[in-house]
Parts: sequence; C-alpha cells; structure tokens
Amino acid sequence: MSGEATQVHSQVKELLHHLSADLYEREEGMHLALLSVIAGESIFLLGPPGVGKSLIARRLKFAFKDGISFEYLMSKFSTPDEVFGPVSIKRLKDDDKYERLTENYMPGANIVFLDEIWKSGPAIQNALLTILNEKVYRNGDVDTKVNIRGIITASNELPPATTNLAPIWDRFLIRLEVGNIKKLKNFVDMITNVNDVYEDKIPTGVKFTTAQLDDWSSQIDQIEVPAEVINTIQVVKVKLEEYNARGIGMPIVTNDRRWKKIIRLCRTSAFVNGRGRVDLMDCFLLKHCLWSDPSQKDFIQQTLVQTIADHGYSLSANLNNVKREVNDFQEDINAEIRIPHTVSRDQLMIVDDEFFEIVKIDSKFRGVYVKVKEFRGLSVDESKIINIYDVEKNLVNRMQGQKSKKDNAIVISHDSKPHEYKLKTKVEEKTEYIIKQPHSILKKFWDERYNTLSTFVNEQLQNLESQTPEEIKNLGDNLFVDEDLSEVVTRNYDKTISELKELKLTLEKNQYLYTQS
Repeated sequence: MSGEATQVHSQVKELLHHLSADLYEREEGMHLALLSVIAGESIFLLGPPGVGKSLIARRLKFAFKDGISFEYLMSKFSTPDEVFGPVSIKRLKDDDKYERLTENYMPGANIVFLDEIWKSGPAIQNALLTILNEKVYRNGDVDTKVNIRGIITASNELPPATTNLAPIWDRFLIRLEVGNIKKLKNFVDMITNVNDVYEDKIPTGVKFTTAQLDDWSSQIDQIEVPAEVINTIQVVKVKLEEYNARGIGMPIVTNDRRWKKIIRLCRTSAFVNGRGRVDLMDCFLLKHCLWSDPSQKDFIQQTLVQTIADHGYSLSANLNNVKREVNDFQEDINAEIRIPHTVSRDQLMIVDDEFFEIVKIDSKFRGVYVKVKEFRGLSVDESKIINIYDVEKNLVNRMQGQKSKKDNAIVISHDSKPHEYKLKTKVEEKTEYIIKQPHSILKKFWDERYNTLSTFVNEQLQNLESQTPEEIKNLGDNLFVDEDLSEVVTRNYDKTISELKELKLTLEKNQYLYTQS
C-alpha cells in the first residue's frame, strides 16, 4: 500500500468512525452510503418509519468540508418548484426566459436526500431521471451540469409495479434494507443515549472536498480488475440467468449498464481500501446491487458465497492429475505387498443395542442379560456390583461381577462362590493383510516414483505458501464488507493447501509401508 493509498484509507476509515458514532446497527448503511458518494452513485434505503433512514442521510452531509445538502419529503402534492427551485419571475419578465432559481435546491446541492421517493409526481420523476442518468438538469432551455455527489433515497415500500418508476428504480445502484435494532444491548444503549446525533462533531481535517473527490474519481478508473474478479462476475451472471430460466421465483433482471456500474463500485471500494486492484471481498458488494425484491436476497447471497468459494483465486497446482498419480502409486504398492486373507473370529453379539446375552450352564442362575456398558466397565482384577436382567429385560438381581480371563466371558458370584459364564457370540469374518517384502528392483522403481511425486507436491506447497496473493493477507480490512466473509474468499486457497498436505502425508505413509516390509 503506497503512502497516498494509506492516507486515503486512513481518512475514510476515520471519517466512517465519526459518521457511525451512536448509529446502532446502522453502520452498514452509513458505510455503503459513503461508498456511493465516493463512487458518484445513488443508494436506496428500504424500511419502516423511525429506523434511521433520514439520520443516515443527514449525517452523511457532515462528510463534506464545502458541501451543500438538500433534503425533501415527497408527497403526491409535491411540485417541481419545491425540489428544483422556483421560476425566476425577473428572468421571465425581463428576458422572457423560463428559468428556475436552483441555488439551495436539488440542482445546486452535492448531497441529496429524497424521502418517500415513490410519492413524487411525473414532472419531478422525469427531471430526476435526467439527473440520475447524465448528472444534467435542464433549466429552461439550457442543460446545466449538476455537481451532485450522491443521492440517497428512502421509502417504506418498493416502487408500485403498476407505475412507470422502473427506470428510476434501476438507477439506484445500491439497495439496502434498514430495520429496527435487533440486539437488546444496542436497543438499550440507543434509547438511553442523550447525545445529539444530528450534531456535526467530525474534525475538519478528515472531511472531503469536492476537488479531492474529483481527483479520486480519475484514480478510481485506473484500478485494475483482475481475472479472478472478472471470472466471478461472469459465473454469477450465468447463475442468475439459469435461475431466471427455471422460473422458480421473481426474475433477477440486471442490465449491462448496472453491471458496468457494479464494476466501478468495486473499483471504488478497492481504491478507498488502499489497493490498486479489486479483490474478491469487493465482489460481496454485489449482494446490495442485484436484488429488486427482498425475497431475492438469500439466493443472491448464496450464489456469491458459492461462486467465490469455488471459483476464487486461480491456483497453479494441478491437483487432479497428482491425486490420480498418488492413488495409482498407492494401489500398485498395495497390490504387490499386501496379501489379503480371511480370518474368522467370535464377536460378542449385542441384543437391542445395549445387552450381552449370558449363556447359562446351570438352572440355579436366573439372569439372562447384562448391559454392554456395565460389562465393558469391568476388569479381571476386581469385582463390582452389576445389574442382571431376565428374558424380558427386567432387572432381577444385583451381583458381584468381573471380567473373566477367558475371552467373551464373565464371572458372576452367587451361592457364595464365583461362577464363570460365556457370553453369546457370533462368528464374523474379517479380511487381514500379510505384508511381504518387495523385490529390490521394484523397490527402486517405487523410490523413483515417490521422489518424483513428493518433489512436485512439496514444490507446489512451497509456491503457494511463499507466494500467497497479496489480497489474501488483508481481507479482513475491507471497510464495506463484513470481515467474516474473508473465510469464503480463502476457502478454495486453504482447501488446496490442505489437499497438498494430505497428499504429502499419503506419500510418506506409502513409502514407509514398502520400505519397512
């Protein structure tokens, strides 16, 4: 991480620390909102009233040193004048020009928060779509470039399917559900906290300037998107198409423009995290960008986890071939030096999964069964009290018992002396192996195979352990993705390391087998 990259990461990390203070279980929303601002994108917050959606937006404006914010609560009675500014009477009267006074309204702001967005009328929607599409506001007959860094919108509902709001809905790249506080401690801390959550306590030195964000934007475009990330995106796209083709749920529709914006969002995450290339942790941001209905979120999350775990960092080790060769090597050794033969042995027969049956040789002893657990707890050196059961598995007596020195037998004391009884057995056949000494020529041949395979496995292990991808070392430091997901990213890599170590151990066992025979 270069000095400048470290500085960016440190600044944003500190800024997020201040912005998220006293936002109990709203940290993810704040982090994603700030990410959307740096990327120049928009975010939609879905949730019931009173869960902090507007608080996130109002706190976000504190991130700017010289920023201008605008917020508005939409209703069906909202007019364009209230959002985009009133018509200039002077310009209309003197110059016959229809022009709005946009200062202090949405076109003149850097951070915009529009609450209950779906309640806006067509006139507002049309102008808003142009701003979202092109960052341009048509003021009268002049197209004016707006300097809006981020648009945060919120609602307690999704856009009605019967309206023409799909184009606007599609422009919200990040979509996040916000709910009530779940953890009891956080709930108690929130309701007892007396701090003013709307007070700007952020040090001026960590705040953004518009010039700084302009400079960052050009650097973000230079962030590398490596092959493993492109591969992951492609696999996810195919899986979503397969899901849609099955018709088992609401289709997950994602157009080319959204995919392009997703890549830039991942680039932004990489840049802010101080990296020169996107990594697989950044790909988890897709879970906030692909759903159109909350019912789709679980499938998208599962798809991302499975894809990143199975198609993570491409590894140079060709384990399929070496596994096959090690298996063939083991089979050749076993076929040559392990001679199978069958042996028959008496094994104690367990009745009803918990009893051994006593084979009686006299009529004075009433017992039929002893419990397996009790018998196995006996020794040949001393006796202890055990339970004796009749044919119905009822307890009929408690007597002194101990293991016999003979196999599969028990000693039970009654009539003032010990009596030895056999326990019922069954004959079981078992295959055992006799190990024979291999011919010296064959042994030499096996040594050559062992050395070749062992050298390859050791080289692959050394390569993977010494050339660990740089991204893997700092996966837990991502400011926008839960660090617990780093385990998913490293799963494929760790699995390969584990399999190589297992192959190494298998080779060593086989070498020991034929050299010690």
